[in-house]
Parts: sequence; C-alpha cells; structure tokens
Amino acid sequence: MAAAPVWSVDPRTGKPREQVAHEATAEEVDRAVRGAHAVRDALADRTVRAALLRTAADLLHASREHVIEAADAETALGPVRLTGELARTAAQLRAFAEVVEEGAFLDIRIDHADADRTPPWPDLRRWKVPLGVVAVYSASNFPLAFSVPGGDTASALAAGCPVVVKAHPDHPGTSELCASVLRRAAAQVGLPEDVLSLVHGFEAGVELVRHPLVAAAGFTGSVRGGRALFDAAAARPVPIPFHGELGSLNPVVITEAAAAERAEQIGAGLAGSMTLGEGQFCTKPGFVLAPAGAAGDRLVASLTAAVSETEPGVMLDHRMRDAFVAGVRERAELPDVDAPITPGAGGEHTVSAGFLTLPADALAKDGPHDLLLEECFGPVTVVARYASTDEISAVLARLPGNLTATLHIAEAEAEGTVPGTAELLAELTPLAGRVLVNGWPTGVAVAPAQHHGGPYPATTSTSTSVGATAIERWLRPVTYQSTPDGLLPPELRDANPLGLPRRVDGRPENPAHD
Repeated sequence: MAAAPVWSVDPRTGKPREQVAHEATAEEVDRAVRGAHAVRDALADRTVRAALLRTAADLLHASREHVIEAADAETALGPVRLTGELARTAAQLRAFAEVVEEGAFLDIRIDHADADRTPPWPDLRRWKVPLGVVAVYSASNFPLAFSVPGGDTASALAAGCPVVVKAHPDHPGTSELCASVLRRAAAQVGLPEDVLSLVHGFEAGVELVRHPLVAAAGFTGSVRGGRALFDAAAARPVPIPFHGELGSLNPVVITEAAAAERAEQIGAGLAGSMTLGEGQFCTKPGFVLAPAGAAGDRLVASLTAAVSETEPGVMLDHRMRDAFVAGVRERAELPDVDAPITPGAGGEHTVSAGFLTLPADALAKDGPHDLLLEECFGPVTVVARYASTDEISAVLARLPGNLTATLHIAEAEAEGTVPGTAELLAELTPLAGRVLVNGWPTGVAVAPAQHHGGPYPATTSTSTSVGATAIERWLRPVTYQSTPDGLLPPELRDANPLGLPRRVDGRPENPAHD
C-alpha cells in the first residue's frame, strides 16, 4: 500500500496547497532512528556542536524570506509575528552554542579520596553525558520556535543527542524547509546530515516513541495527544523520559486594590494578552479571578471595550477552529455564565474573540462549571468574580497545574506589608512554573533563569523547555570511582586540560574567570 500523502493546507481557506511529503512507514521511522543512532559519536566534540548550532542559526536567517513565506501560508500567523519568531529561534540556537562552549552544563564535580573521613571517601568524579537519540514532536502554534529548529531540537543537539523530529501536520512544508536548513548546517561543519531527520504522520509519531533506540522525547501539544505518547513511553520494555508540555489555564488573580487603582489598564492588558495570536499561545491567560464590586465592574467594562475592537482572525487549522467554536458554546450555555462579548465563529474561516463571566463561588466545588477550569484553545478567557479572599482560595485550590500564574496588586501592596498579599503569592506558587506580578504571561523570554514548565497537566516533568537549563533533559549523570587519571575523559582529569568550570572538593573553579 502506498504511503499516505502529506498536504500543506491554507488555514485561511481550508484548501490544500500542495503535497509536500508522505507519511513515514514503520520501516522509514526505523531507518531514521537507526541513522541518528549511528552518528552519536560525531556529536561528541563540543566545538563542532557549537559550530553546528551557529551555522544553523545563520542559514535560518539567510533563508528567512522563504521560511516566513512558507510558515505564513500554512499557519496564517502573519509575517510580523513570524519574523519575530524566526529571530527568537535563531537566538535560541546561538544561545545553546554559548552554553556548549562554556561547559557548565556538564556539571563536573570532583571529590578526591579522603581517608580521614568516616567512612573514608574514594576518589569520585561526576559529569553528565548525552542520553542518545531524542524524538521531538513539533508544536502547532510555533512553527519555528517549538518545531523543527526550535528549543527542543537546539537543546538536544547542544547536549550531543541526534534528533528525529515528528513534523506537525499544520505546517509540513515549513518543517521540510527547516529540516533541510539544519541538515545543510550539519554538512557545512563536517557532520553527518542524519544528526537531524524528519518524519510525518500520526502512526510515525507512535512508532517513534516506541523505538528501542530512542532515548528520550520532547512534546508540545494537547493533553490528549501528549498523555497518549507519555503512556507509550512509560509502557516500553525500557521506559524513557518524556518531557511533554500539554495544556495550561494560566490563572490570573487581580486584587480589589489593584482593580481600584488601575482597572482600565488591567482590562486592556488582559484583552491584549488573551487575544494575542488568536489566543493560541500556551501561556494565554485563560482564567481570571477579579473582584465583584465597582472596581471589578470597571475592569470588565474595560475588557469589553478592548475585546470588542479585536477583528476576527484565522486559527491554525479548521479542526482547532471547530473545537474552539464548540467549546465556547458549551461553556456559555452553563448556568450563571454571561458573555459580555460572545466568542465564537467570526465567519466561515475565522473566529471572534470574547470572554465569559460568572460568580466565583460557582467554581468552589465540583459541578458542571468544572469545564471552565479546563483550557479552551483560542481567543477566550473566563472571568470569575469573587466576593471575598476565601472564594479566591477555594477556587485556586481546585485548579490543575499550569505554566504560569499571575498576581496583579496595587502599589501599596508591593511592599508585602498589606495583609493577604504575600499569602496570595504563596497560594499561586504551587500552581505554576512561572509566577508573575503585575505583568502578562504571554511572551516567554529565552533567558538563563527562565522556566517554561509546571505541574501536570502543564508538563509531564519538572524540567523547562525554554532557557539554558532545557539542555538538562537530554543528559544523565555518570560518576567514575577510583579511576586512574589517564583513563578518565579529559573533562574529569585533574589538570582540567579543557579549562572547564567545575567544583573540586566542594570549591567552585572557573578557569575562564580565575
């Protein structure tokens, strides 16, 4: 039987554009994984890895016009948004090149033998080594930064792991183009092109996570799809780490004092954040606790005015559009739910932004309103109006894990002396991997201190997929005990011939700064 074709589809019309590939068979997945496994040793040289990442960034930038044109045709995200995303993607690649060169990610720790301890210590030398072939599952909403050339791929290559990417069906043409850029980068620095391969198709994704030579996986997508792959990874004869980003409500709590101080500003900011990219950001603020009094009324009025000015937009595909329209309809039909601006279908191929409101006490216990505590992908948010701080606590206690949680406070509450403010921040902390004060969660800075992850179902692990520490997902620690210096890897020898930062007998050493 011939393999099924893979078509590039225009989300603005729902019509196929062109056939760009075919769905990979089990044999083709096996060939891709085995090809990646065979070139692991080629990535051992950190200097070459850094060169690969920088060259990939340079080639991606040089191909930006074609890449942005292809991505816009398949996602309708627009050239402005995609230009910024391409710049971010190239910056991620270059940032990981710096991480590789600096070497602190190896986490080298040396404890010399100490016979005076009780019990005595042997000579111990610890560092981190690559896991092996990494399977990367591309995201729909970031065709560059969380897809073929994105953070999972960049961090895995930086760790020394070859990558097999499962392309997202919403942008197969963009995926093929970006894969060719990365494979050309490999060839230019003298590496085998199989350090990165690309496969298409649902069944190919399942075959990939089950392949015995795949050592770890990174996923960004839906709770349903991610959980199925997570379960498959755990059910293997040899389970593997599965770092999945699945879904997030990203709650926002607005204190009464904050609403009284700047209701109009907060309402406008919320509107901008929840409609950004047609509400298709994983960090979209999808649930808000706002006061029920006059200040809250001002905030809702501001939100209403700002959202009403938002033009209908195109979502990433018609399946997501249909799910959004059905989802907001089901939520709006719940008792005690109002829609100051009704979200839903904006036209045959578009959606219109909106938001829903209800009393917060309706969410304080199990019931039909629990649906409002689940993510609805698209330009909608839920505003729950609370009458007391006890209602805030009751609702927060029922929320699932999130990528972000946000607290908006007044200037007088910023010093931590107003009763209850610090307690609110403490209540939000267990709910998310990134906690914001007086900001909006959309927009994730690619910085060393960044954490993009959170309690389940936001992610399936405690790691981050953004920032320098994302490399840790693809490494495992190894300790050598009582091993002669001449047999040790150069990174662990006493003379430190590579000049790497390390901790020796409990003391940090950094030759680059000494």
